[in-house]
Amino acid sequence: MSEPRFPPLFSGQDAQGADPFSLAVDLAKAGCDAGLVIYDLAPDRLRAAMVFAPEVALSEAAVMLPLCGVGLQNAIGALGPPEVGVHLGWDGTVYVNGGRCGALRMAASGTPEVEPDWLIVELTLSLWPESDDMGLTPDQTALYAEGCAEIDAVALLEAWVRHTLVGINTWLDSGTAQLHREWQGLAHGLEGEVTFAGQTGTFIGLDDRLGLLLKAGDKTMLVPLTETLTRPL
Repeated sequence: MSEPRFPPLFSGQDAQGADPFSLAVDLAKAGCDAGLVIYDLAPDRLRAAMVFAPEVALSEAAVMLPLCGVGLQNAIGALGPPEVGVHLGWDGTVYVNGGRCGALRMAASGTPEVEPDWLIVELTLSLWPESDDMGLTPDQTALYAEGCAEIDAVALLEAWVRHTLVGINTWLDSGTAQLHREWQGLAHGLEGEVTFAGQTGTFIGLDDRLGLLLKAGDKTMLVPLTETLTRPL
């Protein structure tokens, strides 16, 4: 397997079977450069974590979670057959053709009101199903089981980083308007009554930072994206 090649200002490190997310958190705490991509490419699974150093408060920088999700959808769309549908849960879940196929998660230093020293987004994506009998887990799937067997894992990782970089540049230049539109077109699991971070209601939209707006009776609640953060130990 060839080593991934990334755009300028990004660098790669093979986790060699270790957990990329935990390794990225440790390196970020130690002061590694932003743009580091730690990856583990197994035959049945792609795992990768990107390290960022946002120059805005964490409450704004948390849009990296949906932004990386849109980047993944664009990457699979560019490499896979057109009939494959990729959708995104607000909590970072990745769906392919309606089945759960992976997830994004995010960790960061600090509190929502301050600029974080670091922020990490990790992608875990199933390439091959865990069992030959997928009927045992009908709500789960794997990328290669959905007509994408020709997608090389290295090429997909490279494309994810490239498309995410395009999204970051658009966000820096013109704010969240385009990300807002793109993500809503890919949203999954927001029909009917939903519960996130202990808040239950009917989804009515997103705020300008892609926080979740829920309606319960005459009460409107905001669940900010910072509620999705996985705090490192």
